[in-house]
This record gives sequence, C-alpha cells and structure tokens, in this order.
Amino acid sequence: MSRTSRTTLRRSRTALIAAGALVAAAAGSAAAAAPFAASAAAATGCTVDYKIENQWNGGLTAAVNVTNNGAPVTSWQLQWTFNGGEQVSQGWNATISQSGSAVTAKDAGYNGTLATGASASFGFNATGNGNSTVPATFKLNGVTCNGDTTGPTDPTDPTDPTDPPAGNRVDNPYQGAKVYVNPEWSANAAAEPGGSRVANQPTGVWLDRIAAIEGANSSMGLREHLDEALTQKGSGELVVQLVIYDLPGRDCAALASNGELGPTEIGRYKTEYIDPIAAIVADPKYAGLRIVTTVEIDSLPNLVTNAGGRETATPACDVMKANGNYVKGVGYALNKLGDAPNVYNYIDAGHHGWIGWDDNFGASAQIFHEAATAEGATVNDVHGFITNTANYSALKEQNFSINDSVNGTSVRESKWVDWNRYTDELSFAQAFRNELVSVGFNSGIGMLIDTSRNGWGGSARPSGPGATTSVDTYVDGGRYDRRIHLGNWCNQAGAGLGERPKAAPEPGIDAYVWMKPPGESDGSSSEIPNNEGKGFDRMCDPTYTGNPRNNNNPSGALGGAPVSGKWFSAQFQELMKNAYPAL
Repeated sequence: MSRTSRTTLRRSRTALIAAGALVAAAAGSAAAAAPFAASAAAATGCTVDYKIENQWNGGLTAAVNVTNNGAPVTSWQLQWTFNGGEQVSQGWNATISQSGSAVTAKDAGYNGTLATGASASFGFNATGNGNSTVPATFKLNGVTCNGDTTGPTDPTDPTDPTDPPAGNRVDNPYQGAKVYVNPEWSANAAAEPGGSRVANQPTGVWLDRIAAIEGANSSMGLREHLDEALTQKGSGELVVQLVIYDLPGRDCAALASNGELGPTEIGRYKTEYIDPIAAIVADPKYAGLRIVTTVEIDSLPNLVTNAGGRETATPACDVMKANGNYVKGVGYALNKLGDAPNVYNYIDAGHHGWIGWDDNFGASAQIFHEAATAEGATVNDVHGFITNTANYSALKEQNFSINDSVNGTSVRESKWVDWNRYTDELSFAQAFRNELVSVGFNSGIGMLIDTSRNGWGGSARPSGPGATTSVDTYVDGGRYDRRIHLGNWCNQAGAGLGERPKAAPEPGIDAYVWMKPPGESDGSSSEIPNNEGKGFDRMCDPTYTGNPRNNNNPSGALGGAPVSGKWFSAQFQELMKNAYPAL
C-alpha cells in the first residue's frame, strides 16, 4: 500500500511559521472574516468561499475554495481585486500573480479539471495592514461568480432516490454494538504462542479481489462471513467491517498491493465486483447487521501526491488521474453500497504522514468530495472517513507537540516532522474531519482510526522528551513512532499492536479499529509469483535504500515476508512483543 509522505511542491514554509508567531504575539488582534459566497441567483458561474484564516498588523493568510457551477473545464483561473493594498507573497495549490491590486490565481495543473459542481482549494500569504476584507467580486475563467448552487451536486441538498430515508442509520454504528471477529484471522492468531491474548479482537474482512466475494482457496466468502456474523450477533447489535479494495489500476504508487484489474477495467469493477457485493449486503437476511465499509484505501490521496508532475509522481498514477477511474470507482461504490440502510460507508483518508502537509490537506478533501458526488453518489452516502488504514502512524505523540520549539526552532522544522502540521493520527483525524465538513460533507460524519499496528511499545518506547540540544534530538528522542521515515509503510520493524478496538474514544472519532488484521503481511520481501496480481515493491525489501517518497531512507521492513495479505508469523510475534498498551 502506497504511503507517500510529503509533497514536492517545495515552496518556502518559513513564512508560515513566522506568520504564526506574529499572530501569537499580537494576542487578540487576529481576525477571521466570514466566508464570502456569491448570491444564489439562477445563473451559471461559480461559488467562492474566501476565508481570512489569520490576520495581523503586517499580513494575512487566506484560504480559498472555488466551486464550478457551469460547464466542465480542464483548466481554470480565478480573478479578484484587493481593496486594501495587499500584496501576495506566497501561494500554494495555485499559481498566483498580481498586477497592482488585481490578482489572478491559476490552477496548479493537477487540480485543473473541474466538473460541474466540482471544487478546488488553494491558499496564500500576503502582506497587509491588518484590515484586509473579503473581495467584493470574483470571476472564474472570466465569468462572474454569481451562484447557481441549486444543482444536484449541491452538498446542502444532496438527493438520490435510491438512498434509504434519512434517519435510518444510527449516528455511530460502533456505539452499543459488538464487532465481528473473523474466525479465519482468529484461528491464525490463536495458533501463535501467546496469540490467544488477542485472538478475540475484531478485524476487517478484506475483499481484495473478485474471487474473495465467493471465497477462494478454501477461504470464507462474503455470505459465509455475514452468516457467521448473525451467529455472533445474538440478540444484540453487531458491526461487520468490510474492506472494499479492488479498484482498476489499484494502488498506483506501489507494487506490493497492485490488483487484478487493469487501469481501464472500470466496467468489470462495477459489474463483477461492486454489484455482487451490493446485492449481498442488501439481502434482507442481513438487515439486522451494521455493515461498515472501508472504501478503497490508498486510492484518492495518490491522485493528489503521486500524479501531475510532482517529484513523487508515477506513470501509473498519472494514468489513473487522467482516466478518472479512481474517482468513478469510489463514487460508484459509495452509491451502490449506500443504498442499503444498514451499510455505513467510510472513505479511506490516508494518514497524517501522507496528507498532513498544507499542499495535500485541502486538495485531498476536495478530491474526496469529487468522488463522493460522482457516479450517482452524494455526500449522504458517506458516513465518515478512516485514517491510518494498514499503517503505523502513532495515535498520540505525547512527548512533543506541533507548537513546541527548541532554542527558537519550531518542531515543524525538525527532520521528522518536516513542516507537517500534525504529529500524530488523532490530531490529524480531528482536524481533517473539520476540513471535510468545510468542503461540503455532512457535519455529522465520524472518523475511524486504524490502531492495529501503531502501538510502538516495548523497550524502544521513550519515557519522556528527547534532549533539547536541538529540535531534532528533542523530537527523535521523544517520538513513539520509531520508523526511519514517515513514508515507510511495509512490514515495519519494531512496530507493536496499538489501542484495542473501542467505540467513541475521542470527540469526532467513531471508533479505534483494527481494520488491518495484525499479522497479515503488507508485501513480500522479495519477488514471489502469485495469481492475485500482487507485485514486488522494494519498500518491502529490508536492503532497499529508498526513493523520493521516503526521502531516500532505508525501508525499515522486516525480512522473510510473504505477499500482501498472507500470514506473517514473525511480524505477529513482534507486534505482540511491542504492543502498547502492553498485553
């Protein structure tokens, strides 16, 4: 699974830290303007949400979201006029130029295509006198933004006649419910020395190929799992966790988890994969189960970070961005699965070490919204999002925070944090939830965090902050996550089981889950022929010295691993040994 770390749009971030320091120094002087939205007149054009996020005597930081309400476009430029002498000093996710008070923001290439109802976000820093206001008028490709927000993709009134009536689903499916224990995973865990301590934990059922629906190689099929779930349910409530994972051109930035469908096989994905799953979960026999789906991990963030001319781009991701089949596939899955009133769709949202940077954060939320309104889907088909699926990012880093500094140097400037705005998954998931709501998702969405392998306990777990010799010694000495680099994702040495599955552990978080079954490999350490379409990725090779996506660091992977999804005894033993909380 691709676990790209940072962006390669390497604008200087020094100004961002300086701006934050000025705001803190001028306590009480920061002002946030109300978002500008054009009049909802019945004419085509665009809608702009322009927010002054920080303002101080000398400058401001603004975030802009533009929604195209007219015909689809393949490139865009947004124009406005400042009225207070502001001068843009730095921009991101758009190319911004200025002549006098007139400003033009052009797309950054990767976000140039805007379908009807689609949005793009960008931001900028500017100098100013502390009294900046929202511009009066905006033009998208020369057309004045004057609303027309009553179309079917309007997130405030999404409708789909095949969706169940509002109120059929509970707010948090995990609340007051048991969660399905996969007997196949449980048997593997129990067979390991000491494995009985966790063999009763609920894990996700991965439908990672068409054959998995009926069951392949003596494995249980989807109906068998749901029948077993009915037995486990008894008279109470029970959640079944399914991982929907077979997109065309799957996991374009990695090889270990490539799939069976080629980049253009969207038709097969719909008719041979999604449609049969949708038919099974809609069977009235299973209406009493709460079925949680994790929809297509690693897909949509790859379109932001690994396509469109970035240093981390791969030809395969460029293909998937160009043909739109990730967006179409996710939209189709959300639409069809969301028709069942007992299905709760959660879209995979990467993790903080992938999309926690400014260049990726808003852009990812936008592309999630694009997918959630594609192929007949609406935002009502999305119950929430899941972060850290099959990854290792620490839940809470308690020995340092993003606001700390050492000898005047911000933690954000450390090599480990590398200008990210988040240090752990909990803070990222809560912040990203707010971002998702701001781009049009329902305010009641919840987040899941996969804690199956992010415990980082054992003898290597720091007991306190690192030395304050430098910001790097401070962060490296205190961080729980002991990976060599945040971009390392395959069978990580030293990892441990994390928080046990738990409902509603924190505000905005529906549950901690073990969506990735601990002990199942991320990918083979060397090439192993197989009939599942899974390749060999050097990030799973312990001798590999890295690539741009992990800043050319060693992979940190364990040796002797089988292909992804197969049982890896040595890893399971290490996960138990390093569990936190300890077993």
